[in-house]
Amino acid sequence: MRFLFIADPLESFKPKKDSTLAMMVAAQKAGHEIYYAWSESLVSNDAIVTAQVVKISVDKSATTWFTKHHESRESLCNFDAVLMRQDPPFSSEYLANTLLLSQAARLGAKVFNAPNALRDHSEKIAILEFPELIAPTTITRDLALIREFHQLHQDIIIKPLDGMGGMGVFRVGMDGVNLGSIVETLGNNGTRALMVQKYIPEIKDGDNRILIIDGEPIPYLLARIPQDGDIRGNLAAGGKGVARPLNDNEISIAKKIGGKLASRGLFLIGIDMIGSYLTEINVTSPTCFVEIFDQTGYDVASTFIGALEKRILES
Repeated sequence: MRFLFIADPLESFKPKKDSTLAMMVAAQKAGHEIYYAWSESLVSNDAIVTAQVVKISVDKSATTWFTKHHESRESLCNFDAVLMRQDPPFSSEYLANTLLLSQAARLGAKVFNAPNALRDHSEKIAILEFPELIAPTTITRDLALIREFHQLHQDIIIKPLDGMGGMGVFRVGMDGVNLGSIVETLGNNGTRALMVQKYIPEIKDGDNRILIIDGEPIPYLLARIPQDGDIRGNLAAGGKGVARPLNDNEISIAKKIGGKLASRGLFLIGIDMIGSYLTEINVTSPTCFVEIFDQTGYDVASTFIGALEKRILES
């Protein structure tokens, strides 16, 4: 099979821990041809959506982990699977790419995750579909409403809707110090909506990433544990990743969410949980494949490629 990975520049990958590279390695090991396209190379000529693609081979142990073989412009319909792995944030350019991918899908391209599902599921707002699983939450631009929420819950988290890797996450305690300044800065003086949640003390035990492939949870999660007094467990913010098996409650929640979202075209998702609370549903380019493999030996990437092969053959 021919797999096309649409992603950020290859030179920006971090080979030791990149989940997209892990997918490429697993696909190559399974005998598939690997192609790469920079996310900005998508073009529509009349109705046909093409990309500037390069066939590559990969070797994580080499000084330069990828080798380019030949380059051409091809229709996305020429590939057995198109894997959209462009990193967030979900900008206007990301939106434009999903619209082009939707056109390609109408012509027969098999895109994972489905571009319409990417548009419909904001990684932070998507949790509102499961209100029984979330901590007290409000989304607003209104400072007065945020002050009311703070008075009710005393200890809160404020974050932008388009952040990633823990960017722009603030905790405001009982004294409310800097609440107004934080909201004005993050919300650009009331022009951007913010997510405000009750602080969950279990964050000290980790912000738990659970990967779900075609509706089925991977049996190990990665607890991302805050370090050095930080409130953020995100690995990009210095959190420590510790893999452990899912408990029964986590399995039940993952199956409930995974089954529903897989039916909408979200083949790979990563849900984040703090304690028993759902905090985020990652759909753009979920990570943590490598950390789980390194600590448990469970090959998430090979599991992903196997499930992808099955889905392609059944479609």
